[in-house]
Amino acid sequence: MALGKDYATQECSIARALEIVGERWTLLVVRDALYGVRRYNDFLVHLGIPRAVLAARLQTLTAEGILEKRRYQESPPRDEYVLTERGIALWPTLRALGAWGREHFTDGRLRYFRHADCGTELGPYGECARCGTIVPVADVVMEPGPGLDPDPVDPISRVLLKPRRLLEPMETDQAQSGARRVPTSGVGGGG
Repeated sequence: MALGKDYATQECSIARALEIVGERWTLLVVRDALYGVRRYNDFLVHLGIPRAVLAARLQTLTAEGILEKRRYQESPPRDEYVLTERGIALWPTLRALGAWGREHFTDGRLRYFRHADCGTELGPYGECARCGTIVPVADVVMEPGPGLDPDPVDPISRVLLKPRRLLEPMETDQAQSGARRVPTSGVGGGG
């Protein structure tokens, strides 16, 4: 029997959410958008995702209001993908999934998430113990951990070797120079 494309017989909000974000690669696209990746080629290079799959995921995420397509260049026309409030609302889900993955599958700490105002590492629910508040995504600083490759191949992973605020637009040497090199190995971002 073929696997269905939806969960029509499930009366469950988790099933409905999985219809939108449950396909392979989708949450990694959202993760990268939280990290500040906005441009098609940057997603492509960092994720090592097939072009057709990336195009389909971006189209779905845009149609569902998780990403918004914005023109950043007129000639030739080029768009970038920016998280909407609906997309930003996936941050707690990705934080929880990342924490679960670290606990059960990762030997080294890949990233730290801290409150930009005071530098305190966020707790399991995105809270700042020092300030006693849930930290908004735009006020989260992501720092590299000791488990990251110190010399990655792709330009996005190189940018992520420095502390940066989530949602801050990503600027890479590749984006600035217009290079279109897609590495064949060493691709991936870790969570």
